Amino acid sequence: MNTSPAAAKSIAMLEKLVSFDTVSRNSNLAFMDFVVGLLKEHGVESRLIHDETRTKANLLATIGPRVEGGVVLSGHTDVVPVDDQEWHSNPFDVVEKGGLLFGRGTADMKSFLAIILAHLDTITAAPLKTPIHLAFTYDEEVGCLGAPSLIRLINRELPKPRAVIVGEPTDMKVVSAHKGITVVRTTVTGYESHSSQTHRGVSAVMIAADLIQFLQSMSTEAADKGPHNHLFEPHHSTITVNVIDGGTATNIMAGHCTFHWDIRVLPEDNPDNYLSRFKAYCRDVALPRMRAMSPTCDIEIVAREPTPPMRLEANSDAEQLCRMLTGDNVTRAVAFAAEAGQFQQSGLSVVICGPGSISQAHQPNEFISISQVEAGTRFLHDLVGHLTR
Repeated sequence: MNTSPAAAKSIAMLEKLVSFDTVSRNSNLAFMDFVVGLLKEHGVESRLIHDETRTKANLLATIGPRVEGGVVLSGHTDVVPVDDQEWHSNPFDVVEKGGLLFGRGTADMKSFLAIILAHLDTITAAPLKTPIHLAFTYDEEVGCLGAPSLIRLINRELPKPRAVIVGEPTDMKVVSAHKGITVVRTTVTGYESHSSQTHRGVSAVMIAADLIQFLQSMSTEAADKGPHNHLFEPHHSTITVNVIDGGTATNIMAGHCTFHWDIRVLPEDNPDNYLSRFKAYCRDVALPRMRAMSPTCDIEIVAREPTPPMRLEANSDAEQLCRMLTGDNVTRAVAFAAEAGQFQQSGLSVVICGPGSISQAHQPNEFISISQVEAGTRFLHDLVGHLTR
């Protein structure tokens, strides 16, 4: 297919960004060093905000005058693992086939970052009346861990922006709300015995299965009784257990079992409603039964700091800006969580709008269409033009 010169620049930058293995368990500093150097080549100073280990960092940069009313373009630099996925090509090389660009992060969400970085010459040459701020984060994929420190810096040191655009994949449609997420780790400590002597032991795996069934019952109740919001699909809060590990052998009653689960809530719901009920069930029902066998039995529940939902704010500054640039006037919400809710919680106006489809995110053979790169590139140029008027 014919690709415009502007989109071709974006694709060339995407190839470079995908080549950095920024799976969340790894450092993103090589990626960030590249971005810092690229910005410096275009006369743009930037700051890195490191995590406590100094192996990961956020980045903040401003292009244009330091005045209020600017636009923050935000995206995460990390990607999900490729382990045990069947890829038809090297996930960290961009491969084009039939108008599609395959590679880890092409959809989620390095194409958004690539479009920005590929066109720094256009942005820096434009007579911007209000600034464009670049806010790139680490560890979004493992709980939106990096964004809070960056958001605090933005609110503390930058003239207040008019809008934040989080470039998660939305097919360049405007998304005005998303669900929140709370990630929980539950560790069950049982009491080992020979599996033929069930009266002498407590199987941590069996207890975990009972707790998981309780979570399933709460999820089913949420689907049936609500709250419901038909902007979302599914239109209710959800609870799912997605990782489980436990046991030693089939003939040993399991001493330990750990499972990881998440609560994804509508903006009008509260994850504590579910977490408190689960804790009460463990305390009042499961633990007494376990400790009747051994006082060493235990259930540990560790909940990560929740990522807040993004609530619908009709006709917000960010929404109006993106609707004007895209011509999209449909009200949308998404079931996935993003850093947008964190920006909104801090008092900033935010929407999600970026190239690519969320249906490709986290998949083997992840891809973005070249037409979406074209659309994202046009969006950036239209935004720059708007900010010069």
